[in-house]
Amino acid sequence: MNNVKGKSIVFIVPYPRDQAPSQRFRFEQYIPHLEQKGFEVTFVPFLDSKTWFRLYKSGRVGNKIFGFILSFMRRLFTVLTIFRYDYIFIHREASHIGPPVFEFIISKLFRKKYIYDFDDAIWLANYSASNANFHRLKAYWKVKYCIKWAHIITVGNDYLADYAKQFNENVKVIPTTIDTENYHNTNTDYSQKVVIGWTGTHTTMRFLDFLVPIIKELEGTYDFEFRVISNQKPDYQLNSLNFVKWKKETEISDLNEISIGVMPLEDEIWAEGKCGFKCLQYMSLGIPSIVSPVGVNNKIVVMNENGIFARSQEEWRNAIENLIKDKSERIRLGNAGKKTVVLNYSVLAYTSDFLNLFK
Repeated sequence: MNNVKGKSIVFIVPYPRDQAPSQRFRFEQYIPHLEQKGFEVTFVPFLDSKTWFRLYKSGRVGNKIFGFILSFMRRLFTVLTIFRYDYIFIHREASHIGPPVFEFIISKLFRKKYIYDFDDAIWLANYSASNANFHRLKAYWKVKYCIKWAHIITVGNDYLADYAKQFNENVKVIPTTIDTENYHNTNTDYSQKVVIGWTGTHTTMRFLDFLVPIIKELEGTYDFEFRVISNQKPDYQLNSLNFVKWKKETEISDLNEISIGVMPLEDEIWAEGKCGFKCLQYMSLGIPSIVSPVGVNNKIVVMNENGIFARSQEEWRNAIENLIKDKSERIRLGNAGKKTVVLNYSVLAYTSDFLNLFK
C-alpha cells in the first residue's frame, strides 16, 4: 500500500457497502470527505454479498454456514495485517457471531487503538425469525468489552452514550445523519394523491403491525395508498397496501412520493436505542412525520412544530386523518422538518466532527 503516512483507515464492518442503513448513514457517506482529505480508505465487510442476501431468508443453512466460515477466514487475514493501517474503525462488531476475539487481538495482543461505533442497543437480543436458531451465537455480552477496549466510542444518541460511559469515558455522540446536498435533496409533491408511507427492514416491521387496524378503518372513508418500502413483503390484508421492494437506485424516488411518513415504536428498551433514522429520512424530503414519542424521537421532533407525536390508536388515527384532509398542514410540517434536518442532522452539520476522529 502506498499510503501517505498517518492517512490510512480500515473500516471493519458487518455488511457489504451500500446495503445496510446503519453503515450507509453512520459513516459510509463520510468516506468521500475522508478521501478528499487524502486518506486512503479500505472497506472490509465480514459478510460477502451472497451470504448477506441469504442471511435473512429461511433455509439454506449449509450455505450460510459455509459463508460464515469464509467470512471468518477473511476477517482473520484483515486482523493479522492490521499494522498496515494508521486508523481502525469498527462498526458494531468485527465478526457477526461469536465472542470479541478479533477486537481482543487488535487491542490487547497487537496494542492497536480502534474507534468503535454503534447505533442500536446491540447489547440486547434482537433477531429475525428466519435466524432464531443462530441468535445464541451472537454473544450480545461482547459489546461491553468492545467498548472497554476501544480508544474512542461513537454512538447515535444520548441513551447509547449513557450505556457506553459505564465502560469507557471517551464517548462521542454523532447522530445518524442525512446527506441533504447530494442524496436527500428533493421534496415530496404535496399535490399528489395521498400516500401514507413507512420504510425499514423486516426486523423492525413488527412495529408497523400496530397501525394496520387504523389503516383498515381509514380505507373506508379516504382514498390513499399505504406504501411499505422494505426488503420483505408484509402479510397485511389491506386494500391500500402497495409494497415497494427497497432498492438503493430508487430509494429517494420511492420515498419522495410519500405524503405522510409514519414511525410507530413500542416503548421498550430496544426502541430507546434507535436513532430516529426513519423520521429523519421523511423530514429531509419535506414529508410530514407522525412518530411515537420514544427515545431520540423526543429530541428530534417538537410537537406540532416540525412533526406530530402519537401514542394511542386514537391519537394515531386522528393525526393521520387530519393530515390526509389538510394539505396546508402537510406543507407546513414538511418544510419545518426539512429545516430541522439540514441544521441539526445533516452530513454538512457533522462532517468536521467525523473527520476529527482521525486526528
